[in-house]
Amino acid sequence: MVLLLEKFLFFFFFFFKFMITDQENTIVQDDDVEESNKEMSTNLKYLSLGILVFQTTSLVLTMRYSRTLKEEGPRYLSSTAVVLAELLKILSCVLLVYKDSKCNLRTLNRVLHDEILNKPMETLKLAIPSGIYTLQNNLLYVALSNLDAATYQVTYQLKILTTALFSVSMLSKKLGIYQWLSLVILMTGVAFVQWPSDSQATAAKEHSAGSQFVGLMAVLIACFSSGFAGVYFEKILKETKQSVWIRNIQLVASFDIVSAGKLSELKNLFIPVESNERYAYERLLVKTDKTSDKGFFGSIFGLMGVYIYDGEQLSKNGFFQGYNKLTWIVVVLQALGGLVIAAVIKYADNILKGFATSLSIILSTLISYFWLQDFVPTSVFFFGAILVIAATFLYGYDPKPAGNPIKA
Repeated sequence: MVLLLEKFLFFFFFFFKFMITDQENTIVQDDDVEESNKEMSTNLKYLSLGILVFQTTSLVLTMRYSRTLKEEGPRYLSSTAVVLAELLKILSCVLLVYKDSKCNLRTLNRVLHDEILNKPMETLKLAIPSGIYTLQNNLLYVALSNLDAATYQVTYQLKILTTALFSVSMLSKKLGIYQWLSLVILMTGVAFVQWPSDSQATAAKEHSAGSQFVGLMAVLIACFSSGFAGVYFEKILKETKQSVWIRNIQLVASFDIVSAGKLSELKNLFIPVESNERYAYERLLVKTDKTSDKGFFGSIFGLMGVYIYDGEQLSKNGFFQGYNKLTWIVVVLQALGGLVIAAVIKYADNILKGFATSLSIILSTLISYFWLQDFVPTSVFFFGAILVIAATFLYGYDPKPAGNPIKA
């Protein structure tokens, strides 16, 4: 398991290195180059979706195992794991921006200065999705603590529908009849895949009515927040030319600026770039993308959640109570998930991201059967799996009108 995850992490960083290199060579010279770039963009779209499926599947399995593993002492606090994932995401984004700046610290400092300190309002725009994503991550832990896996996974697929509706209303995106039909088929297929068995139904009765209600409300709120935050973030990404990596870092500094009012102190931390480095710096600003801004606001909101909901346990056993090797794997996978989603939003869209997540549910269930041996698939499961796969292909289907007949 650990070896497989290490190979995935290596492939993940190779993918992002390739993605950055691709951004550096996007100058179109002729029709052949334009066609080649279009084909490469398509390949990156499906590659990013494939990585998202693998990452989500690994995260679900490791997180579930880490939360059910019985060990002596207190269990790790999920709220602290959310905070650490956000901080790790910030570090990853700083390293990616450093790579974009050709490993030049002076250029990196100038980019951070201009993109963070000089654009506080742009940074604040990301506070909305960042806070919502942080709330969503904590709500999902609440849901899994009060609902069985089948009920949780089926209900959480409502985020695909909410994403589609928000995409239509906020981005004026027009969905064709095949896409609407694929959404219906997807919802039906996932419902069949996660249809609770008799053993699951019996286990569900053991939960109190109160815990069932809390879990259900947590999932529903997470579904609406996921759809809105995802589309809102996509709207910001596609309206401006700032870097995805800069975006996450922006939220770090801008929160400090707004909350602490230390703009003058922060300015002294940055080294000005000499004039002969200006050309490379401007090229960096043009090509950088925008995923990075959510990190710090996410970590701040996460810290607030830690002290509000787990303050008593934190004071007794400390921030890192119950942490082990598996817990850190979960944290790393969570942090990488944000970067993968950023790539998916860039090369695809939020609805395709939802389909990839649905496919990961099927893989998680299969691995649970063959490896963990805690699930027995039925004919209903296989029927639902076929529907989900068919819906995935149907959403990407682009019917082309028949050409005009050739006249003699």
